[in-house]
Amino acid sequence: MRAVLQCHNLKKSFQQGDTEVSVLRGISLDIQQGETVAIVGASGSGKSTLLHILGGLDAPSSGEVALLGQRMDQLTAVAQGALRNEALGFVYQFHHLLSEFTALENVAMPLWIGAQLGKRKLTDAEVREQATEMLHEVGLSHRLAHKPGELSGGERQRVAVARALVTRPACVLADEPTGNLDRATADQVFDLILQLNAKIGTALVMVTHDATLAAKMQRTLTISDGLVT
Repeated sequence: MRAVLQCHNLKKSFQQGDTEVSVLRGISLDIQQGETVAIVGASGSGKSTLLHILGGLDAPSSGEVALLGQRMDQLTAVAQGALRNEALGFVYQFHHLLSEFTALENVAMPLWIGAQLGKRKLTDAEVREQATEMLHEVGLSHRLAHKPGELSGGERQRVAVARALVTRPACVLADEPTGNLDRATADQVFDLILQLNAKIGTALVMVTHDATLAAKMQRTLTISDGLVT
């Protein structure tokens, strides 16, 4: 197996008035191809901060992040965006779907963006076909033309999962992906994520407060006092 996502000695501090608050104090880890990793810890421990830095959505105060062997800090903002589009998928607690677009269009969006960036040679018909296939995978073939406002909470999160996986990324970063759902729906969505993770072979890194979900992952990392155990 190879590491698809790596970080070395990540540190992150924030300024609060005259005080510097250290959130991450030197985190190093490797995420291997296809593995599932839960990140747990108390509220405010830096779980989401770490996930955002791993995804290139935030910059560390110091340290390195490499995605598919490429150092994020050595890339321009445009190149970072193109690499994220190619290699990462994101699922958040709130679905962040675009309300004016249908389920199909929301899932197709990363493919359209990749085509515009020149990273994917796909026709519009091929984009729609791949988005349709992924919505079928999450059990929403009958909801292609529905907009987010016409979907239930569980259905919206399934669309978000489909959007994250439609590019068949090397790694999916999920921040409390079922935290806004009831227990039964959360279990269904999470099991779906694991099934698709295994089918596609993408790595999965998930921040969660849910010990039951974390126990289903291959590895659990705990953030405490700015360090990982």
